[in-house]
Amino acid sequence: MTPWVRRLLLANVVVFFITVLVLPGRIVSQLVLIPALLPIRPWTVITYQFLHAGFWHLLFNMVGLYFFGPRLESRIGSKHFLLLYLLSGVGGAVLSVFTPGARIVGASGAVFGVLLGFARYWPREKIYVYALIPVEARVLVIFLAVLSLWSGIGGGGNIAHFAHLGGFVGGWIYLRLMERNSAARRFKLQVEATTAGRPKGRDLRRWEEVDRAGLHPINRDEYDRVLQKARDQGVPALTPQERAFMERFVRG
Repeated sequence: MTPWVRRLLLANVVVFFITVLVLPGRIVSQLVLIPALLPIRPWTVITYQFLHAGFWHLLFNMVGLYFFGPRLESRIGSKHFLLLYLLSGVGGAVLSVFTPGARIVGASGAVFGVLLGFARYWPREKIYVYALIPVEARVLVIFLAVLSLWSGIGGGGNIAHFAHLGGFVGGWIYLRLMERNSAARRFKLQVEATTAGRPKGRDLRRWEEVDRAGLHPINRDEYDRVLQKARDQGVPALTPQERAFMERFVRG
């Protein structure tokens, strides 16, 4: 398990038991997100993400974080993962203005942002819904986005559908900004500026010298995949993200 996935899991579980067993209800109510009260209770855009309506609510969100979070954190780095998580939750709070009087709790918006990130980098990965039905990650995200929009407009039950949808929106915005300012984009510009005088085989040789035994197992699998792609199709066939990923492990 990766560092921030572990910490966020622990934080959510600890806060759940504190709010159930220790804190008076009047204090907990000050941490709940009520969109209409955001101007006077701005801290709730963060605090509501760590509150849950019950054990099953907590379990469902933490299972999603456990399954989708580690691989994504390994891919984009711990700092970006934490910001993606929190800002997806903030996106959920912002879009909840369409239900101004609702009392909203839960990490669902943040976890939906993590799911979006997972689908962004592994769109064809099979996710088994109810452990039985295989669905590609990209299809699941599209389905959940449409369902959240439809149910939100229709006022479906006690589920914060707009918070879910806002999690997708917040996650998408953060990933776009991250990638625009990422090492991958800088590397792409550098490659384009030097491509005329730089032998393509030099990158491949540098990447082949990486000590793969020292890589995290998740990174090792991705390293092997990208390296094989470079060998089979040539370095120009790699995406800027794949090149930047390989450059992370090159010394000097």
